[in-house]
Amino acid sequence: MPQQGILVVKLGGSLAGTPVLADWLKVLAQAGGRCVIVPGGGPFADQVRKLQRELGFDDATAHHLALLAMEQFGRVLAALQPGLAPASSRDEIDKALGSGQVPVWMPTAMALGRPEIPESWLVTSDSLAAWLAGALNADRLVLVKSAAPPPGPVTAAELLHRGLVDPAFPGFFSKSGAAAWYLGPDQAASLAAGLDGREPGGTKIARDILRLCP
Repeated sequence: MPQQGILVVKLGGSLAGTPVLADWLKVLAQAGGRCVIVPGGGPFADQVRKLQRELGFDDATAHHLALLAMEQFGRVLAALQPGLAPASSRDEIDKALGSGQVPVWMPTAMALGRPEIPESWLVTSDSLAAWLAGALNADRLVLVKSAAPPPGPVTAAELLHRGLVDPAFPGFFSKSGAAAWYLGPDQAASLAAGLDGREPGGTKIARDILRLCP
C-alpha cells in the first residue's frame, strides 16, 4: 500500500510570505511518493478569525471556513512548486503518491463532519495533520512552524503548555501511532536529511506518559 512508510508534514501557514518558504518547498518536492503535505491556514485562517470577531458567526462555521483556508494556502503551495498536487480524498492521495508526486491535502472533504474532529478552534492544522497521519497509517509526522522548537525531547502536553500546538493535538497525536518531530523555520536541511527514513532532526515529540490510578 502506498501509505506504508509515509511522512506527513504540516507546513505552517505562518511561513507564507517568508524567504524560507521556497526552501521548504524545494525539499518537500524531493519526497515524491513518500510525503503528504498538510498546509496550515496562515493569513487565510487569520481572516476567518477576524471576520468571526466582526460578524459573530458560530464556531462550526468558522471551522468549515478554516478548512477552506488551509485549502487556499495548499493550492498556493502547489502553484509555487512543481511536483506538488492538490489531493482531496484518499484515492487522490494514493494516486499522487503512486505517480511520484507530493500530495497537498485539501482537508474539507475528508475532515468536515467527522464526529471525532471538534468543529471549533480547539482543532487547527496541527491536530488535523496528526489525524491524517493516523488515517493514512503514516509512520512519521513533522510539524514545521515559524516558532523555534524548544529543546527536546518534549511531550505533546508540554508543547500545548508552551502554546505551540492546539488543545486537541495531544489526543490526536497519541492516537496517530506516528513518531513525530517539531522543526523550526530554518531547519529545512534537517528534513532533507531525513527523507531517506532517518530521523529528520529538530525536536522529537515524545509520547505523554499516562499515569493510571491504582
